[in-house]
Amino acid sequence: MEKKEVKYVLRLYITGANINSIKAVSNIKQICEEYLQGDYTLEIVDVYQQKNMAEKEQIIALPLLIKKLPLPERRLIGDFSDTARVLKGLGFVISM
Repeated sequence: MEKKEVKYVLRLYITGANINSIKAVSNIKQICEEYLQGDYTLEIVDVYQQKNMAEKEQIIALPLLIKKLPLPERRLIGDFSDTARVLKGLGFVISM
């Protein structure tokens, strides 16, 4: 069986289960399922539980989405409710 290569590697940094974090997670999952359809991995990092990861990435504002792959790495801050802005901001080449 051939292993499918993941095209997009995303990491979403949030702060606990507050309303902004919940909205960001929901919005990003919806965008990924609709536009990336299985060609991605999404890691959700709660900075309250994993402070060392947040320090390592030098995070200054949350929620923050980082596109690790494909390069170049891109970062986007906010609630991610504007799908077109998210896709454009992360450099996705997807026709809407």
